[in-house]
Amino acid sequence: MRRYDYSFLKNSIPGNLVGMSNTVADLNAKEKFRILNNAQLFEAMRQKSVVESVKGSNAIEGVVATDERIRDIVKGSKPVTHDEKEISGYKDALNLIHTGHKELDLSAELIRRFHKMMLNDTSPVEAGRFKTRDNLIMEYSPSGERRIRFKPVGSSETEKSVEQMILAYVEARQRPDIPALFLIPCVVLDFLCIHPFTDGNGRISRLMTVLLLYIHGYDICKYISFEACTEKYKEAYYKALEKSSIGWHQNQNNYESFMVFFLQVLYRCYKDLDDNFIEISLKKASKTERIETILMNAIVPISKMQVLEKVPDTSVRTVEYVLQNLLKENKIRKIGTYKNARYIKI
Repeated sequence: MRRYDYSFLKNSIPGNLVGMSNTVADLNAKEKFRILNNAQLFEAMRQKSVVESVKGSNAIEGVVATDERIRDIVKGSKPVTHDEKEISGYKDALNLIHTGHKELDLSAELIRRFHKMMLNDTSPVEAGRFKTRDNLIMEYSPSGERRIRFKPVGSSETEKSVEQMILAYVEARQRPDIPALFLIPCVVLDFLCIHPFTDGNGRISRLMTVLLLYIHGYDICKYISFEACTEKYKEAYYKALEKSSIGWHQNQNNYESFMVFFLQVLYRCYKDLDDNFIEISLKKASKTERIETILMNAIVPISKMQVLEKVPDTSVRTVEYVLQNLLKENKIRKIGTYKNARYIKI
C-alpha cells in the first residue's frame, strides 16, 4: 500500500512555489482587513459565491441545470430532476462548511457525510459508503475511444488508505515548517488518487478544498467561488492532476504541477475578489472617485490600462490626473516605468 507522508514539504520546494504562496498569504491578510471595513459589500459577494460554487463544481462533472434553477435551489426550491437533486445535495454540504467550519475537521466520517448529503436522493445505496468494487478513471477521446487515465486504490484498501492519508495530514499540519498552502493540494491530490467512492469524488475533493482552506485561515471561498474558477480552467486542472499522479502508487509522483495549479487558482480568486469589490464600490461614485477607489483598493499592482478597462467611460487624461495627484500625496507608489508601470497603495 502507498505510504502517506508530507514531511517532504518542509524542504526541497521550488522557489516559484514559495513566491506564489507568499503572495497568496499576503493577499489573504489584506482581504481580512478589507472585510472588517466593508461587511455589507462582502455579504453581497457571499450570496453570489454560493450560486457560482454550486454551479461550477457540478458542471466539471457534467451535472448541470439552468442558472435560474440553480439560484432557486440555493434559495431553497425543491429539486426535481436527477441533476438538480445532486446539485441540491452539494449545496447542502457546502453550506455546512460555510456555517460550521469552526466545528468541523477532516475525517473519514466527515468525508462520507459530505458524500451522503450530496448523493442520498439519487444513489441511496452508495451514498456515504466507500466503493465496494475497484474503479478506473477513464478519459474519452472526441471519437468516443476510452483510455485509462489512472487506476485508483483498490476497494479492499480504500478505507485504510483514507485513514492513513488523514493521519499524515494531521501530523503534517502540526509542523510549523510545513506551509498549509503546500499541504492542502497534496492532500486533495492523494484523495483523488485513492478515489474512494464509486461516483462524486471530484465534487467531494472540492468540498475538502474549501474546508481545508477555512481550517488554515483562508476564507476566500466564502466570497469567491474556487469551484467556478477551477471549472473555468478545467483542461489545465485535468492536465495538472494527471501529471502529478504519475508514479503515485510507487511513491514517486511529483506534486508540483497540481500545487502550481492550486496556487494559481487561489491567486485568481483573490484577483476576482478585488475586481468584484471595486465593481460594487463604484456604482454610485463620480469618475475621479471611481478611479481613486480602484487604485486605493487594488490588492495587486495595477496598470493605467487596467484602470481604464474598469472605467471605460473615462478618458486617459482623467486617469493620469488622478494618478499624479495620488503620487504627489504619497498615497500610491509606482512600480516600473512607461508602459510597464504599475501602481499600488502605500
